[in-house]
Amino acid sequence: MELLTPDLGLLVWNFIAFLILLIILRKFAWKPILSSLKSRETGIAESLATAERVKAEMAQLKSENEALLAKAREERTQLLKEARDTKDRIINEAKEQAKIEAGKIVADANAAIQQQKMAALTDVKNQVGNLVIEVAEKVLRRELADKSQQEKYIKQLAEEVKLN
Repeated sequence: MELLTPDLGLLVWNFIAFLILLIILRKFAWKPILSSLKSRETGIAESLATAERVKAEMAQLKSENEALLAKAREERTQLLKEARDTKDRIINEAKEQAKIEAGKIVADANAAIQQQKMAALTDVKNQVGNLVIEVAEKVLRRELADKSQQEKYIKQLAEEVKLN
């Protein structure tokens, strides 16, 4: 039972040892422990403040990114619209240019046809004139006295001309 009812001397010595231990701890360990706790508390508070600040910055960056995305979408839509308008304008200009070129080609072709037609008519007129001159020359060379023979000869020459 001695353990359950310790002696008064044991209690005093235990109490003195506890006080010495408490004084030693207070002098050497208590301040460093408290200062490390204080620095840890300060570090945690700073980390929490930094985390809040970073969270606010992230929210701001997210809203800025959303605004930039909206602006980029709007610019993309505008660029696509401008590209479509430019494409339509270029196509219309090309069609108009093609119509103008086709008109020029048709006009040039008509002019060439007209020129060829006139050249052919001139050539035919020249050939007819040459034939008339040949016929007249042959008639004059023969110097026929009889009018009936002249007419017969002219008919014969006309038949020859038709065959050629």
